[in-house]
Amino acid sequence: MGQRLIVDTDTAGDDSQALLMAALAESIDIEAVTIVAGNVEFDYEVENAKYALDLAGVADSVPVYEGARRPLLKEFDHVDHVHGEGGLGGELFPDTGIPSADGHAVDAIVDVARESPGEVSLACIGPLTNVALAIRREPELNDLLDEVVVMGGAVNTLGNDTPSAEFNFWVDPDAAKIVMNELDVTLVDWGLTVRHGKIGAEDLDRFAEAETPYAEFFTTVTGHAREFSKERLGVDAATQPDTLALACFLNPDLVTEAGTYFVDVDEREGMTRGYSLVDELGITDGEPRTRVVEAVDESTFERMVADMLLHGDPERSL
Repeated sequence: MGQRLIVDTDTAGDDSQALLMAALAESIDIEAVTIVAGNVEFDYEVENAKYALDLAGVADSVPVYEGARRPLLKEFDHVDHVHGEGGLGGELFPDTGIPSADGHAVDAIVDVARESPGEVSLACIGPLTNVALAIRREPELNDLLDEVVVMGGAVNTLGNDTPSAEFNFWVDPDAAKIVMNELDVTLVDWGLTVRHGKIGAEDLDRFAEAETPYAEFFTTVTGHAREFSKERLGVDAATQPDTLALACFLNPDLVTEAGTYFVDVDEREGMTRGYSLVDELGITDGEPRTRVVEAVDESTFERMVADMLLHGDPERSL
């Protein structure tokens, strides 16, 4: 049996690639996929997750649970302009016919953790609404889970949704605050993605020419994001924050630098909604409990993505 993992996601383009990586990795057994409000309309997210699992050949064995359809308290906007309508580039709209699992995502997270204490990890690659609700239902969740990896925040850098905030933390800052204060988290932030989590033009073109179903899927879902990157960042690339977070879980040796800091989130409305305070200088009296990934081996990450798309095995070169 491999590493047991729950993936909590707002499945759009990059989330689908992270989910594909987990599904194709022999060392990971996905216990459940839980869907949360975020990137695009909720029903699209559900179908996108099922499509990625089906492409990997595991849709029959991995249940997809529908979860929170809105943040705890705040209103929010989808980001179709980043991922394309529907979330998979604007050209792919899956209708898998695969039924969702019975029950709510929050219950699934709690039940799996309770049934196998210390044996199941959680990869959070969307807003943290489901996870915060799970904490409120099971206050001992931190002790019940093995490892928690979160893609979120902008560690002392510009955000990708507002100047102050990364999208996942901005959508539900109240939930992000709960999770960062109550779980022991490995944090993969937007700044790390900009530094080390982009797939460049040469590789994008190489994947576009490859004749594998995974590369074709990748090319479809990254086309819109690639254009967005050119316009917003001035870089011909496709950022892969969620895939990077999953890769850090799959291959711990990928992480070359990390620090443990106190992390909090500004849940107030206004210019700093969703801001992630990361106390790198130890100025506050907050408990340093969050492991922040500060650098990764970029070439290894690129190779993992290539092995996934070209060979169907992200662990091929590990």
